[in-house]
Amino acid sequence: MAGATRDTGGVSSLSYSASVVVASSPAALYDLVSDVTRTGEWSPVCKACWWDDGAGPRVGAWFTGRNEIPGRTWETRSQVVAAEPGREFAWLVGGAWVRWGYTLTPVDGGTRLTESWDFLPAGIARFGERYGADAQAQIADRSEAARTGIPATLAAIKKAAESA
Repeated sequence: MAGATRDTGGVSSLSYSASVVVASSPAALYDLVSDVTRTGEWSPVCKACWWDDGAGPRVGAWFTGRNEIPGRTWETRSQVVAAEPGREFAWLVGGAWVRWGYTLTPVDGGTRLTESWDFLPAGIARFGERYGADAQAQIADRSEAARTGIPATLAAIKKAAESA
């Protein structure tokens, strides 16, 4: 599935995923990746996240993330859409634009952790409205950030989990 695209009326819906085996149990690794307040420890773009008051890693909960790249800082609101301890944790940026998530699969020696990113049709439409003629370039930038950021994020999570 890595690098998969599908046609959505002339604009591609973009997806990317990568995996790493972590010497940790699915339950312990789930606790780590579902704690969005730790995201800044391993993401090359998302430098901090915080839950809405009283929220936590459960379906329907909202959190805010602060993203930073050279010359630009912005915040996004995300809603948790999957929270299955030891199996999957995922959220939708803007409630509909981009789906990020982790799946956890037990394997010999620990857990296969897969991070996935899917730029959804609603997100592509939003970028069209927001960026106009520059939308495709902006989407390409976000796609490249996912393709390079996911392996870096997984490596950092592996290091954090295995040194705990």
